[in-house]
Amino acid sequence: MKKIFFASTLALAIISCRENKPENPLADNAVDNAESSVSTSFKSYRGNETTVDNIYFELIKNDKKLTALNSKIVKTFEESGKVVAQYKNILNTSASFYQDASYQTKNITDSLVKQQVEKEIQASSDQYDLKVKNITDRINLITKNNETLTNLYTVFKIRKTLPEIEKYQKAHPLKTDSLDSFINRQNTLVEELKKLK
Repeated sequence: MKKIFFASTLALAIISCRENKPENPLADNAVDNAESSVSTSFKSYRGNETTVDNIYFELIKNDKKLTALNSKIVKTFEESGKVVAQYKNILNTSASFYQDASYQTKNITDSLVKQQVEKEIQASSDQYDLKVKNITDRINLITKNNETLTNLYTVFKIRKTLPEIEKYQKAHPLKTDSLDSFINRQNTLVEELKKLK
């Protein structure tokens, strides 16, 4: 019986706390309601973009130089993908052939013939690798340059957006009023429960 009474009292206390709390606990002086220049970018996300990207794209809307820079970088990545793809298709076809030939060689039962064919496959593969080394070196350089571009642009975006998040923080100084009020209600409930027998 005591357990039922305790459960009922607890349920009523929780319900009464819900009734007393405001709809938005942060509405009561939680923050100063000021807007920073890119505050809308903190509220909405564009697909998979991060907060940094959201703030950055909000910044470049009114900056022709930054918009042009962003377009140039995006175009470079798109073009590098197209240029490399043409070569990779041919390189991948050859690599696929050598892989398949090596796999099929495993089914040869005559060990002498098997060893001879494996040597021929390896010799042809090595010869082709030497022949296309100047191509693969350039593809590797393009990949490395893309990584460098990505890293540098990421650093640039972060440095550009750091002042914006700091403006946002200044425009929204958090206050303790709502938290204190809620803690007081919790403490009152704790005291009530301690007195129950």
